Amino acid sequence: MTTYNDIRLSDVIAPHFFDVHRDIKRHEHTEYVLSGGRGSCKSSFVGEQIPLLIKRNPNMHALILRKYGNTLKDSVFNQILWAIDTLGLSSEFRATVSPMQIVYKPTGQTIYFRGLDDPLKVKSVKPRFGYLGILWFEELDQFAGKEEIRSVEQSAKRGGDCFYVFKTFNPPISRSNWANEYALENKPGKLALKTDYRTVPPEWLGEEFLNDAEHLKSVNLRAYEHEYLGIPTGTGADVFENLNVRKITDEERAEFDRIYMGIDWGWYPDPFAWVKMHYDAARRKLYIFDEYRCNKKGNEQTAKYLMEQKGVTAADLLIADSAEPKSVEDYRSYGLSCRGVEKGPGSVEYSMKWLQSLTEIIIDPDSCPETSKEFSEYEYERSKDGEIISGYPDINNHSIDAVRYGMFPMWRKRGR
Repeated sequence: MTTYNDIRLSDVIAPHFFDVHRDIKRHEHTEYVLSGGRGSCKSSFVGEQIPLLIKRNPNMHALILRKYGNTLKDSVFNQILWAIDTLGLSSEFRATVSPMQIVYKPTGQTIYFRGLDDPLKVKSVKPRFGYLGILWFEELDQFAGKEEIRSVEQSAKRGGDCFYVFKTFNPPISRSNWANEYALENKPGKLALKTDYRTVPPEWLGEEFLNDAEHLKSVNLRAYEHEYLGIPTGTGADVFENLNVRKITDEERAEFDRIYMGIDWGWYPDPFAWVKMHYDAARRKLYIFDEYRCNKKGNEQTAKYLMEQKGVTAADLLIADSAEPKSVEDYRSYGLSCRGVEKGPGSVEYSMKWLQSLTEIIIDPDSCPETSKEFSEYEYERSKDGEIISGYPDINNHSIDAVRYGMFPMWRKRGR
């Protein structure tokens, strides 16, 4: 393979992508659909290919897209910067955050970054010379189906006769998700490849990553196959296929010693939602065994109810939605230990995937009727064409959000 600044590409490209790299260099395909589980290096590989394509094609610019603009900086933008540094090309590129772009200094070619939540910003991308010859759709499954992708391609692929289109994603759990089905479609000029971490040099991943993978494999094979091997193990639109709605016995409750509580603030029509949980870390099982829901009650009323009727004390940690800091402060003034959850780009997706990866989510329908109903009926979003996409609907999910907030210490710890 080629060497750049004394860096051999075979030393920085994962072995299972060697043939794809050669294919790209010879331009044998126009579209590359790369899917795989955690640690498969697909995003790293594409991140490396884009600066190399810019250098080889002085008339091309690149457009990198994600569904939501606020996820760009901490994902694909940093990924490209990492790739440029890894390839030993840092002195040849200049990066700015506002506007978010990376420029190849010798020619002025530009790598643009856009989110599809603002279509006007995508349409505004007009290079001063040449054309957009390189497109990268990262987290493909989060887009709203093939029609949305096709629309962007039709707008962007103009003014040239040579294009490279990359589409990368972790396969969603549902086999009928549109991105999973799209990866299997035969299409002229398209190369699809699914990979996983097992062919990546172990030292690239680190001992902690490998230990986490083996642990999940031993306690929840189905979740391991989905999360690490990229195998869609679900059959429909249900988000939580690890759900077990049943009575939690008094004997089980007597053993609960790791208690977590979460709050989603609400008034009307959105309800106030409080949940109480126990987490069995060794078996990766989450027990949800108490709830409180109400409308049109102030913070003082709900706090009083939790203390008098649910036995919540100053020693119990309540993790709540941080979007209402005044409510958090109110609870503290009443003598409760309450703090807002830490949020950031991708936190919803990560916490939801953490819940999905558990061996079981056990909910008592007698003591938690609203929570069990929410989890049981919660489904992936569908596009206007009925295709299942990976977005998590922000509707009828108040208890789900309270669970996510309450379990923040666990899923954030795992993320680190």
